[in-house]
Amino acid sequence: MQEPGPDPPDDPHDGSTPASPSGGGGGGGEASWLLRVLEAARGASLLSASPAEMPPLTVVAVERYLAEAPPCPPAPPCSAAVTPQYWYDVTLADGSRQERCHLAPSLNGLVQRGHLRAGARLRLTRCSYLYDERRLRYGFPCLEGVERVAGEPPARPAPIASAPRPPPLRGERKHYLPLWNNEDPYGDTWEAEKPPEKVDVDVSKLTSLGHLEMTWRSRVHFHPLLVRVLHKSRLRYYGKPEKKMDVPYQAYFEVADSSGMISMVLWNSLCPEWYNSMKVGTVLLLEQYAIKNSYPFKTQPTPGDSQMKRFATIEISLNVRDPPTKISIIPEEMVKPEWGLPEVKYRFITRSELDNLPNNHSCDVIGLVTFVGRIERARKRERSEDFWLYRWAHAIDGTSEQPFILEIFATSQPDVFEHIHPMTYLVCTQMRVVRDLSDNPSSTIYLTTSNESQIFITGCHKGQPYTRDTKVKNFIHWTKTQSEADQMKKTVIGGYYPLPRPPNSFLKYCKSNKVESVLKAIGEMGKEIEDLHYREHKRIAIQGIISAIRYINCSNVAEDASGVEPVQKDTSQTLESSTVSKEDGVQKENLQTKEFTSFLGPQYAPGEQQWHQTPQSKKSTVKRKTEAEEGSTSIIPVPSYNYFTRSARKKFGLDKVQREDFVQDKNEQPVSDSSQYYPDQEGLSAIPETEETRGTCDSWQSDLWAQVKDKLLKYLHHSTVFPESIPRKFDYAHKDLLMQQYNLHAAVYQPKEMRTDKNINEFKSASGLGYYEVTVLGINHDVAVDVAFLPLFYPENPHLLQMEDIENDTLLSCMSCISAYQQKTTSYGTLCDTFPLSNEIVKAAMDLDGKHVVCILDICHLGDDKVEVFLSKIYKTVEPDVLDLV
Repeated sequence: MQEPGPDPPDDPHDGSTPASPSGGGGGGGEASWLLRVLEAARGASLLSASPAEMPPLTVVAVERYLAEAPPCPPAPPCSAAVTPQYWYDVTLADGSRQERCHLAPSLNGLVQRGHLRAGARLRLTRCSYLYDERRLRYGFPCLEGVERVAGEPPARPAPIASAPRPPPLRGERKHYLPLWNNEDPYGDTWEAEKPPEKVDVDVSKLTSLGHLEMTWRSRVHFHPLLVRVLHKSRLRYYGKPEKKMDVPYQAYFEVADSSGMISMVLWNSLCPEWYNSMKVGTVLLLEQYAIKNSYPFKTQPTPGDSQMKRFATIEISLNVRDPPTKISIIPEEMVKPEWGLPEVKYRFITRSELDNLPNNHSCDVIGLVTFVGRIERARKRERSEDFWLYRWAHAIDGTSEQPFILEIFATSQPDVFEHIHPMTYLVCTQMRVVRDLSDNPSSTIYLTTSNESQIFITGCHKGQPYTRDTKVKNFIHWTKTQSEADQMKKTVIGGYYPLPRPPNSFLKYCKSNKVESVLKAIGEMGKEIEDLHYREHKRIAIQGIISAIRYINCSNVAEDASGVEPVQKDTSQTLESSTVSKEDGVQKENLQTKEFTSFLGPQYAPGEQQWHQTPQSKKSTVKRKTEAEEGSTSIIPVPSYNYFTRSARKKFGLDKVQREDFVQDKNEQPVSDSSQYYPDQEGLSAIPETEETRGTCDSWQSDLWAQVKDKLLKYLHHSTVFPESIPRKFDYAHKDLLMQQYNLHAAVYQPKEMRTDKNINEFKSASGLGYYEVTVLGINHDVAVDVAFLPLFYPENPHLLQMEDIENDTLLSCMSCISAYQQKTTSYGTLCDTFPLSNEIVKAAMDLDGKHVVCILDICHLGDDKVEVFLSKIYKTVEPDVLDLV
């Protein structure tokens, strides 16, 4: 029998809607608006309600679980492979109580795109009540319409009680999954570490792995085993909508005794009970286990002891039945040397040794974290709802100026994975070297996690077996010689990170791409972006013509969602967006910049009213007055920067730079598409920009673009760079806020007291002074798209991101190198950055003028309606064999 569910009709307080689904209904049920609405829906003839008044509610929790497969239609028959689909339960609070409700599957996109999340404020516009016809007296409320409300949630929403959470509302699933992946443990189903037990080990009754391999076929029952865990895999979730299994989990361990090493598999409900307790180095006494032929396709870790024998034909199977396994953990202090259990050994390397290691070499590393990126997600399969979680990190160990570059996937250690931050000591085991000397000998070498990788940070190291390793001790000795203040200057967190770079050859890019069609039409980009899920990173290729380039100062990066064109709004959902639309692809630019006015001094600081810029359409053309008509001295304006009078230019030595960097558009077409008026800081009349005064290379456009830009059928604008895209200097005093910013939205709301009101924009940018907007025209000259190129250079840590020149990618290399030079120059107090498009950049762009190229774009959904689109690589289509391949 199923337990009685929420709100049977005869007694609204007998079920679990008021209390159980939310883990604590709170007091004041009589005054609860939310409860009244849900009861009204349950009592209505159509079992639904649309309230007239809609006070704001707080989302306390958003939880995900496996859906049930729909009934198969009689024809055609069900497919053997059903793509997993998921349902969501949402806990809402109205100030007096909280209620757990099912989210209508038609609104799943609100969660998947980061609109509906814990801590959000919303209004309930429509709800219904659903009964489960297969269960007695069981029903639950369902959210069918919600609207987004601006503003912060109350400081103390009703907390979720510590009592065990009831199972999901809909279907017969027994537990929730983590919100963003399937590999991590989530919820109170997963036990914390079990305390070691005092167990009397009768050595005379034990068997060895070697003896077991020889005799297992002739036995039904096996003697106890005493083994040590040497390797541990991440969890594998194998649930399917059409399968009815309570806890479909599996985890592999490599265990060993004096005779050798064997695989051990932990199955199903034993995973929540034992997975967190079985650590590398743990000694286990196993009784009533099963022996099976080993699975031939599982991954194999690289043992620290190359001489250890591996029993690869069989594996130990631990189940709750057939037979019911008995597991005991032996405290380390009770382990006796005469048992002959092997010690855990590692394969630590230093950064100076990495360059000489081959591809796919297995190793362990330790280092001081100098950079950690945001958590992103990669789809496991096309059109699947299953994702890998990963993030990038850099760590130094003092043996090289170069850092370890680490691609860290979730290892079923969420408490560690989410708390990696700069200045922590990071240990990563069973890492694999990724390098390809055949493609580019100077390509970046990095390490990626394997299925058996484990990660540890400061606070987790005590008692770990690797603390006895010589190279770990050497690293700790090196850290004691370092200045914490000096290392802090090098630390960076979050932002866009361009690794791994696309290969230099488009032919190789095509071969490594797993999708059916490598190239996407520019007109299809909208659909690609619309299909992205929250923090999903994807790399796509489009064919086009580089037609225009414009430099944009970092002061123009959108500081918040307001005033920025929404990127592909999800119009199928009813949740309102917090962003404000703008005119056709034009963002309202804020020209006030602290970095820039700091060079001028207070006497040149502009006032707020003086520096207001009116947004204009990119397609508009305004006739410009000439210098002679104004009767003024020549002023060379640069969009996105303050403009200087003659005395100011002379003071900073800009006239010479302007003459050297002067590039005139050969057809005298306006380089900028809108006229802008700026005040003269010394009292001269404001002078409009004229074609004759355009002596700088702040932008470039091709002749073709000037001819077709007003005749396009479709013009997409995806060049906005959001604050979440900018790497930030790490601030240890606000590390919790920064980690929260670059982690994924939590499933359960974090109380206000645990956060800070400091805004992400208040943290100093760690990269260059600006970025480039690159316009790509479709090869049929009827569509175009603006995308961004973000040069990443860190003046206080030039080794953080290697900036090697890229073969056949002169344009992006020039923009990266010139920006690095500008950043270096600016750091010495000059203003070279006011003229960002050098002759080299313009020449590289003109070399591509009119030529068909393939652009590789990195796209990532940042939540709500924010999607970043960065240009990562440009391929020429004249490469041999390319046409045959694509």
